[in-house]
Amino acid sequence: MQCDHFDAGRCHSCTLLQVAYPTQVREKADHVRTLLAGYDDVAWLPPVTSAESGFRNKAKMVVSGTVEEPVLGILGAAGGPFEGRGIDLTDCGLYPPALQAAFPVLGELVTRAQVRPYDLSPEGPDGGAARRRRRETPREAARRGELKHVLVTLSPDGELMVRLVLRSQEPVARIRKHLPWLREALPQVAVVSVNIQPAHPMRLDGITLHLRPQSFFQTNTEVAAALYRQARDWVDEVAPAVLWDLYCGVGGFALHCAAPGRAVRGIEISAEAVASATTTARELATLPRSAVVGGHDAAWWREAMRDVRFEAADATTVVSESGWAGAHQASDTPEMVVVNPPRRGIGSDLARWLEASGVCHVLYSSCNATTLAKDLAEMPSLRPRRARLLDMFPQTSHYEVLVLLERA
Repeated sequence: MQCDHFDAGRCHSCTLLQVAYPTQVREKADHVRTLLAGYDDVAWLPPVTSAESGFRNKAKMVVSGTVEEPVLGILGAAGGPFEGRGIDLTDCGLYPPALQAAFPVLGELVTRAQVRPYDLSPEGPDGGAARRRRRETPREAARRGELKHVLVTLSPDGELMVRLVLRSQEPVARIRKHLPWLREALPQVAVVSVNIQPAHPMRLDGITLHLRPQSFFQTNTEVAAALYRQARDWVDEVAPAVLWDLYCGVGGFALHCAAPGRAVRGIEISAEAVASATTTARELATLPRSAVVGGHDAAWWREAMRDVRFEAADATTVVSESGWAGAHQASDTPEMVVVNPPRRGIGSDLARWLEASGVCHVLYSSCNATTLAKDLAEMPSLRPRRARLLDMFPQTSHYEVLVLLERA
């Protein structure tokens, strides 16, 4: 993918941009295979690849410049020729056309509503010399501006959720005044928020996940859908009667892997995400009689959701203490556990608990194969049997890998 910003040195976020995409995928596959080289009986499925460009479903744009000429993008990296300068990335090739088309309209909203961007350049009688001596702290900058970020999320249905991150509520009335104009200029907008918590539907394979502005969701919609489908296929092959989903977020794995007669427990530290997951489960349980979602009718979903529960708790500690796990009946002991941790991995405590438990299968979705390998070393009796790389992040060295573990 060719990028004028990369070539000019304005943005180097895509660290592998100069590497051919097939080579990127091959090197990622080699990397994860090397990390898991001690497991010689793993069946590796072909990698799930992505579009090379236009794959991101959300954007977090720093807002700089002025009210009259706002700049949506990033700030130039410290120590570089563009240090501290606002860099317009509204034409970034990672964003699909629907997002690129939205940015100019949102920039005009900033001007119409007279919302001042954060001023990140120190002012003073030295005529800007301070800018060359030090970077201003966010606290100092906030005193002279209101708008820090514009966040935009695109659903597979083409709807947009917009969030304006402000210092205060001062400009809210002006923003609200111009919402009718925004809806006319950008009719795809379904939600506009200002530091509050509305929900935004994200539909994957017919399942509507409810995302709030701070909810985590994969940035690559197509590859995320492939991730959930692969997880569902492997879970259905194992056919556990009781499934736990740790780090469940808004319920992506738990809801895709639910089935009639299967008890599913989702654990997530964010109460907001748990509320979203519970909302989706309730909707699936009460579908209209004629509805078909993911190839299943309303009666199937009603039975599938009958024993699906989500609880707000810390997955890294709760299962090894007397809290969540101890509060449930022995019949709720899982036959299979899904873990989808952040980059730090599941950690020693949870890994050792899984090793000592009676869990027969673990499905581990990792965004950091280095910590995955470290966690696997803590679970020697749970052996990788199948694995698949999913290239969620083209043009970078990052990727997702899904591994099915089976107790030896």
